[in-house]
Amino acid sequence: MKEEPMEDVANESESNESSDESMEGENANESQTESKSQVYLPGQALQEGEELTVDKSAYKLLHHAQSGAPCLSFDVIPDDLGNSRESYPLNIYIVAGTQAARTHVNNLLVMKMSNLHGNKQHSDDSESESSDSEDEDDKSKPVMNVAPIKHQGCINRVRCTKIGGGILAASWSELGRVNIWNLQEQLSAVENSSLLTAYRNKCDKASADIKPLYAFKGHLSEGFGLDWSCLEPGTLASGDCKGNIHIWRVDNSGASWHIDQRPYNSHAPHSVEDLQWSPSEKNVLASCSVDRSIKIWDMRASPQNACMLTASGTHMADINVISWNPKESQFIVSGGDDGMLCVWDLRQFGPNGTSPVATFKQHTAPVTTVEWHPTEATVFASGGADDQIAQWDLSVEADHTEESQDSVLAKLPPQLLFIHQGQSDIKELHWHPQCPGTIISTAHSGFNIFRTISV
Repeated sequence: MKEEPMEDVANESESNESSDESMEGENANESQTESKSQVYLPGQALQEGEELTVDKSAYKLLHHAQSGAPCLSFDVIPDDLGNSRESYPLNIYIVAGTQAARTHVNNLLVMKMSNLHGNKQHSDDSESESSDSEDEDDKSKPVMNVAPIKHQGCINRVRCTKIGGGILAASWSELGRVNIWNLQEQLSAVENSSLLTAYRNKCDKASADIKPLYAFKGHLSEGFGLDWSCLEPGTLASGDCKGNIHIWRVDNSGASWHIDQRPYNSHAPHSVEDLQWSPSEKNVLASCSVDRSIKIWDMRASPQNACMLTASGTHMADINVISWNPKESQFIVSGGDDGMLCVWDLRQFGPNGTSPVATFKQHTAPVTTVEWHPTEATVFASGGADDQIAQWDLSVEADHTEESQDSVLAKLPPQLLFIHQGQSDIKELHWHPQCPGTIISTAHSGFNIFRTISV
């Protein structure tokens, strides 16, 4: 985890994808394949001699990074570099949790990815100027600084929040504990090479293991559900595989945590897979479960009376993930083991059953991640075990006036904007809230940071 350039592998494209070639090899082959290139859709069989290559013109930004052990979960760390950052190169910060083969070698990783240049085809003149000097080439390479925190057990999920001027992260351990961490020391370290060296030297000493601010051991099993409230700083919800949800609140001093020992457990005995606080009502929480339902909770009520609304009957398998629309808070999108995406209108939830307002079956394997765009109310992205990340826009309608020349493309839903590939076993994605259109995704094969021409 030393300071080093990110491994920049272009391995995606618009509805088509790639191998793990380096950028240099990709550029060398570009002229040879350009005349023969065709759009590739997931599931299509490749003919003998055919290869998948990236269409770089479909991306404004495209980078790849490795973190050592794969990370099942990560979160974007809010920064002070400004909002709506459209100019390149970009600097971004994330916190991620590893899934190492051995329990005792896992880490929480605070990462700074810097010097992320955009695709020259979509950049301004200052970035598109070419240079033959090695110094200029070195200056354009992306760099990743990593400050690790030793963590007991694999990290099932990690979420961060800003409280006052500091950044806190919550991590779900496979050992059944939820930990709270202060990331200030690590964020300072990744900004300065000498501080980072000193930090790593300190971490190499077994006696200097960094301790969490707080660790909760009240869950009866490990879990995955974890979310900070965006309306009430310091409020956290955690859900486990036994169907229990606990609510955390930090006191005004930020020094102690208060956790309601009475669980919200209407999903029990089925696992709570994901949790989402309402973006508009501070006491309202959504959950999804292996029981194939989505529940809406009023956390002001007692646990036995808190479940207000339930939707079920559409997903044919476990519901893995949900996302609450931050701009139009009546909508939630869900993804399940059945590969299905469902868009729900909370105004239609009721005792007589609920049907989603839209369903999509583009994914051919379990959906493992879904998230609404932070500012575009009709746009969301989804990813799954079929190695696809799809971008969707619900505002798009079918244009029946133009007949597609390609029967394969004609079968795609009109709301599907883009298919990004190249990662193996995608686990989680997030839109960067301060960099419009930029997605970060993690998979067993590493991280991708990209922005497409579609969003």
